[in-house]
Amino acid sequence: MASSAKQAAVAGAVGQYSGQRNSNGNYEVTLIPGDGIGPEISRSVERIFAAAKVPVEWETADVTPVLRDGRTVIPDEALASILRTKIALKGPLATPIGKGHVSLNLTLRRTFNLYANVRPCKSVPGFATRYSDVDTVLIRENTEGEYSGIEHEVVGGVMQSIKLITKPASERVARFAFAHAVATGRNHVTAVHKANIMKLSDGLFLQACQEVAREFPGVQFDEVLLDRACLQIVQDPAQYANTVMVMPNLYGDILSDMCAGLIGGLGLTPSGNIGRDASIFESVHGTGPDIAGQDKANPTALLLSSCMMLRHMRLNSYADRIEAAALATIAEGKAITADLGGRASNTQYTDAIISRL
Repeated sequence: MASSAKQAAVAGAVGQYSGQRNSNGNYEVTLIPGDGIGPEISRSVERIFAAAKVPVEWETADVTPVLRDGRTVIPDEALASILRTKIALKGPLATPIGKGHVSLNLTLRRTFNLYANVRPCKSVPGFATRYSDVDTVLIRENTEGEYSGIEHEVVGGVMQSIKLITKPASERVARFAFAHAVATGRNHVTAVHKANIMKLSDGLFLQACQEVAREFPGVQFDEVLLDRACLQIVQDPAQYANTVMVMPNLYGDILSDMCAGLIGGLGLTPSGNIGRDASIFESVHGTGPDIAGQDKANPTALLLSSCMMLRHMRLNSYADRIEAAALATIAEGKAITADLGGRASNTQYTDAIISRL
């Protein structure tokens, strides 16, 4: 690939963050603490950033949903904050089940057109699991598919949910996946689909990936059926090491959580949502209401997501230092939280990371 094309690919992969330093020399970042354990783990990240002297100023936003004209929307103050800072870090949000408000996570993705969800999945050195060689990146189309919210009742007792797949959205996430592969030196993209069954919808997604692949002749491209990918990953995750996997919305939701289980769970898995108007980095685990307020929560997922955010902002040196301190603390095993097999509190674990900075 020519150098100019590679530079364009790299720019696309990082989402072209355009935030500027303020008069204090810092970048402003919207912080959404979230529900349950969210405020506790958000506070841990704030403390670690302060200790590492990261040039970031936090602007806390409340995204408690409101109904406006029959639609679930986020408050105007939060909307304005994220549009202004162009970047946010989000703790876990409670998702209502059944009728009522639409999922706030879905609302955020639609509001800011967060079209690509990036979920790196890599074994943590020193933290023993069944597998030690997991190293893949899953990129999930984030705006349509089964999560389009197009549902209705046909007749009593019969519901219909429409899976929406469009060529523009498929091409956009495919191009992002190839750009990300180039930017990270992986140079291998695998499309995951079920085009053998859903010949029109998944067929269109696969066709879009194939067409975009021709724009990146230096990147290896292949495709695999979803069920086969799941089987192969749990048998031998090394088969998908050093590749970028791209897939429609629902498959990405399921497959990324499955891969998280291979490295120790959602508590160790970062996540970033890249969009046109803003990008939001988040912890994807639950709100942990059973341990909220007890200083037991593990902030690792949100902390690693914040490191993704820093790299997105081109503050790589800070991200590298914080990530190295967190992983070294986990590997040592002396001050880790209960979900990682230790007895430390959130505060003690955070203190241990800070001491390594």
